[in-house]
Amino acid sequence: MQRVREIRYKLHVAPSQATSPSRAETERGTDRAADAVTDAVLTASRLLVAVSATSIASVDESITLPQFRLLVVLSTRGPLKLSTLADHLGVNPSTATRMIDRLIATRLVSRQVNPSSRREVVVELTGTGATVVNEVTARRRAEIARIVGRMPNRLRHELVEALEAFSEAGGEPAVTVTARDPDWI
Repeated sequence: MQRVREIRYKLHVAPSQATSPSRAETERGTDRAADAVTDAVLTASRLLVAVSATSIASVDESITLPQFRLLVVLSTRGPLKLSTLADHLGVNPSTATRMIDRLIATRLVSRQVNPSSRREVVVELTGTGATVVNEVTARRRAEIARIVGRMPNRLRHELVEALEAFSEAGGEPAVTVTARDPDWI
């Protein structure tokens, strides 16, 4: 967070400036700061995707990143209606159905008729699916901890604040969330 503040300061206030920047200059500076943050997040996301892909492959090579994302959504939110699950994944229900069919075949999820509405189906993580999510998450956690351990201590707290704000802005629940979402009823 301090680094972002420093970048914003450098972009908004040059040492030789005696007056306040114009509105256009401030907007350009804000755009450049947002671009710097976006670039940093893109770079970090490449690393995180690599960590995720390696962790998934070490547990089950047949699971794709989108399929694992579906498993994680079910793990954090509990059983969901198909349409709600598709919304959480940002895909069409037909795409979610194909993913679910593949995961049912590997016994990682189950599908049943919604007891509240027989026209809807509810998708749920199986015990095997929960084990896969837990094992992959443990491997990811260990690798991320190794990477964070190489960071300077002074930057770790700021990273936590920035990533929490980023996750909240993106609507992603915290890893420690255990409450189940009643979206399937």
